[in-house]
Amino acid sequence: MGRLALFVLTACLSVTAMAADAIKSDRQEQFGDTTVHYNTFNSTYLTPEVAKAAQLTRSKNQGVINISVMKDGKPQMAQVSGTVKDLTSQSVPLNFRQITEQGAIYYIAQYPVPQQETRTFEIKVQNGDKINTINFNQELFPGE
Repeated sequence: MGRLALFVLTACLSVTAMAADAIKSDRQEQFGDTTVHYNTFNSTYLTPEVAKAAQLTRSKNQGVINISVMKDGKPQMAQVSGTVKDLTSQSVPLNFRQITEQGAIYYIAQYPVPQQETRTFEIKVQNGDKINTINFNQELFPGE
């Protein structure tokens, strides 16, 4: 599972092939002393071994969104939920699962990517009694 954490972190910092978007280049939001990092990519970027270990489906029509919550440089547990909407405002809930491994905590969910289009993501992160919301649009492409 150590490879999984390393891969997801690398994907968070470097994958741009799936999306050409206008969101912040650092893909993070600051809420007081808490930083929420986020990224989304096509599940075909995962190796079969990593996908299996994370219980994710590798498919050219499946995207993955990854969220991590940090406070003072340390990973924090949170409750993460959200939705992804297409251009017709049809909404798909994101069912996040927590993965904890070797000092890392992150939350992953999958969603369908049937065709090239811009999607709107709304992510809610509850850390303690505060709920913070991240909204961003991203153009998505089915994988090869």
